[in-house]
Amino acid sequence: MKKTAVFATLFFLWAFAVSGALAPSKESGESRPGLFDPKTVETVSGIVVAVPPPAAKGGVPQPAHLALKTDRETLMVILGPAWFFERQGFAISALDKIQVTGSRVMFQGKPGLIAAEVKKGDRTLKLRDEKGTPLWGSPKP
Repeated sequence: MKKTAVFATLFFLWAFAVSGALAPSKESGESRPGLFDPKTVETVSGIVVAVPPPAAKGGVPQPAHLALKTDRETLMVILGPAWFFERQGFAISALDKIQVTGSRVMFQGKPGLIAAEVKKGDRTLKLRDEKGTPLWGSPKP
């Protein structure tokens, strides 16, 4: 029974993420995933409950993201391009315990973070500087 519930939850979160839930709602005035606001930076810790594979929308790769369950809520965390993680040898899987520092935003009424830094165990991966500027450039062959 527990395995079925975990699978159902992971599937729901994956479907939510790739269905366009990362797109801001025009009528609600919500933040867009590319708008990092240094004034809303916070650090949260939790357990990764889903890491859906990055999808492509209209041929454009979407950023890697995950669902993080904290003591208070479940957050959608926008990370950055999957290739950046691969090049750093930094992998995140479901059930990993991580700490994320990022800018708090809302995605269609749901809380989220645009990650600037992710800590897993004794490793830290910086994704953005203090202003929110991504630390990756174009992918290199």
